[in-house]
Amino acid sequence: MNAQDARAAVFAALDEVAPDVDTSDLDTSWRLRQDLEIDSLDFLRLLEVLSESTGVDTPEEDYRGLATVQQVIDYVAARG
Repeated sequence: MNAQDARAAVFAALDEVAPDVDTSDLDTSWRLRQDLEIDSLDFLRLLEVLSESTGVDTPEEDYRGLATVQQVIDYVAARG
């Protein structure tokens, strides 16, 4: 999957999981938990939605490396 498709998938997942987040004005360097206020349950739901839409499964040992929106985009692009 290319970066643009991964970005679209991540933004769509954020729209579904965190509808209060305005993805039209989203800085991809923002941190999921601190800046977007995505809690652990929303984070797991985000990964589930991404798995359903892209087929990219995320093992628990990779969670720590997914702190920012850009890191999630890069992760999906590399594995999708």
